[in-house]
Amino acid sequence: MTWHGPTFRISDGEQIDGAWRLVWRRYDRSDKVRPEHLFVYADGRITLGRFDSTDLAGLGKLLASGEIAPDGAAERQWPADEPKWTSRRPERQTGESFLREAADEIARLAGRPTTTDLLRQAIRAHLRETTEANRALLRDAYLAVPAHRRVYVLGDMDRQDRPLRILTADIGQPVDGDGPVVTQEMHRSVLDYLAALDDRVEQAEAQEAVRYADEPAGAPQPPVVLHEVVHPRGRPAELGDFVLRNGYESPVTYRGETYPTVLHGYWALAAADPADHDRIRACATAREAQDLGGRAARRADWPALRLAVMAGLLRAKFDQHPRLAEVLLATGESGIRYTGLSEAPFWRADGPRGGRDWMGRLLELVRAELRAAAAGV
Repeated sequence: MTWHGPTFRISDGEQIDGAWRLVWRRYDRSDKVRPEHLFVYADGRITLGRFDSTDLAGLGKLLASGEIAPDGAAERQWPADEPKWTSRRPERQTGESFLREAADEIARLAGRPTTTDLLRQAIRAHLRETTEANRALLRDAYLAVPAHRRVYVLGDMDRQDRPLRILTADIGQPVDGDGPVVTQEMHRSVLDYLAALDDRVEQAEAQEAVRYADEPAGAPQPPVVLHEVVHPRGRPAELGDFVLRNGYESPVTYRGETYPTVLHGYWALAAADPADHDRIRACATAREAQDLGGRAARRADWPALRLAVMAGLLRAKFDQHPRLAEVLLATGESGIRYTGLSEAPFWRADGPRGGRDWMGRLLELVRAELRAAAAGV
């Protein structure tokens, strides 16, 4: 079983990142087990199924009691006489090792180093200063990795983790109890191997830093959510985010034609019949234009054109109305989520049900273009 994501929960209005996987749960002390969803979150909360909530300590108790297990199969039969040194199998997954795996997943979600990250740090520390004290710290870091994952930690499919098992064994002792007896030369050979591996990792990280040089730094800003609102007593005198909605009354001239709102323009241009185009454009409100446009026959090529047309209408809107452009620019670098129920999920964010939120993305694009134009780029 592997962890899946992304997923999340909302706590006090804040999104808490999470991951999930299946475990096996036993009910009423019977021998029957059934799969159950286990969710872990960045703040340490763990939920089992729909209702049960716990933490790492509680998960440990559930694993120890046998109420849940990471594997629904009966205890796997491992060859009793299989040498550990030559085996290519990981160690058995136990409740304890699964608990460590869950703790690692929580650390990853929270942006903290996992046991694998800490092991890599210990390897680099030992390479910088090769001492028995650092080797002992490296051994502790390796043994902290969940036991069933101590097989490909180095990412080497051929050698697996044998170099680490050699290095963490004392000179004069057989590796894994049934392997070769460790010598000083073996330790030096492993250090050379790890140094070369670390060089390759550093080169890859340096190359990635160049390739991803334009990746935004720091935590993302909270999104600006453009809710669908109604003003029964008229629009507020002070302009707000509501002016970014497609139904806001702001005449838009696009390709020589003027439309009362972006929605008027979008649905009029979608119409296959020129007469429908004119009727939609003449509608008294954006809602009427959308209702009439939704009933009219659309151009056969409209699915291939609609994004470009919407982008053009938005550019016209904010180019022709500087005060509205100021409102858009005031959203800063935040992502924009365009919500509501009146437009198709293709155009809006639709919460856990999906939604492609193309309106939000196009508004972010137009915002960037306005900034570029102001900067002369």
